[in-house]
Amino acid sequence: MQIGVPNETYPNETRVAATPETVKKLIQAGHQVVIQRGAGFRAAYPDSHYEQVGARLVENAYAQSELILKIRAPQGEEIEQLAANSIVIAMFDPYRNTELAHFAQQNVSAFALELLPRTLSRAQNMDVLSSQANLSGYKAVLLAANAYQRLFPMLMTAAGTVKPARVVVMGVGVAGLQAIATAKRLGAVVEATDLRPTAKEQVESLGGKWLDVPMSAEEQQRADDALKNGYGWTPGEQYIKDQAAIVDKAVANADIVITTALLPGRNAPRLIHAETVAKMKPGSVILDMAVETGGNVAGSVVDQTVSTENGVKILGIANIPATVATEASALFARNILNFIETLYDEQKVIQINPEDEIQKALLVTHDGQVRLKRG
Repeated sequence: MQIGVPNETYPNETRVAATPETVKKLIQAGHQVVIQRGAGFRAAYPDSHYEQVGARLVENAYAQSELILKIRAPQGEEIEQLAANSIVIAMFDPYRNTELAHFAQQNVSAFALELLPRTLSRAQNMDVLSSQANLSGYKAVLLAANAYQRLFPMLMTAAGTVKPARVVVMGVGVAGLQAIATAKRLGAVVEATDLRPTAKEQVESLGGKWLDVPMSAEEQQRADDALKNGYGWTPGEQYIKDQAAIVDKAVANADIVITTALLPGRNAPRLIHAETVAKMKPGSVILDMAVETGGNVAGSVVDQTVSTENGVKILGIANIPATVATEASALFARNILNFIETLYDEQKVIQINPEDEIQKALLVTHDGQVRLKRG
């Protein structure tokens, strides 16, 4: 099979979906790999490195390629270049992508990597959301630290003591946990919050302080029952109000706040309102990691730093993994390579099996039809 790796055309996307490491393994598996000239340049993977492992450089990676690997799904005229009956593996933002019908019309089988069932143990090494979020959490702290006009650690100097920065992390998923660990390593005092009470142990294991919200006996029982039965806990109205009050106080006293909350297929939840921002100290920094999908913070703007009247900086940095493109590409490419291995049949030939639980979850277009179930 000819596998093509085109340039990324999405604004400010510096990553590449295949690295010399993964290209070498694909070639060893019997495939031909074509790389569009310059595809890996912005991620520090020059064309010569791909040639050294046996890839062929081309001007158009779509031509005659049966399998296309990308970070972001092809769009617009790129879709028209896809060969009929070809396969595309990429992040599609499927619930917001308005072009899925075009892929179906081209009879393209499209796999949306974001839809990977993360509860399956055999899918963990294919999880692009986790691999990229891990890097995002780390880099977010560094970006916030760079915008912060004080230091993170406590320092004892002849001129006086420098107090440690107070960092609040909102959302304790993969990105949030890495943000906590990174801020702690830099010497900050870290507090964290999440709607899931079970995240408390993870926060404390990293040295962070859990923003505890008192729970009624009834609420605690509901949370415990949900955990035992393996489904998500939906907090009651009073708990949500109590948590908002505690978080509001913590954010108002914070030097740096990092928000990480995302909802698949929907706009990001609003976690910090303008009234809370107005209570923060001059020089404080908020980094909104969800700015691309509407933002967790009132006033955040994609790829802009907003300075408020009371001297707070709101960083709306989109696509943070692209700021560490070399490592992000390496992890993403390995995730894709691991997914490709699920497509092999007994003769090591790539064959789509719509009944395989992983393929079925990711396959958004196939046989001329849009298979994604919306809502």
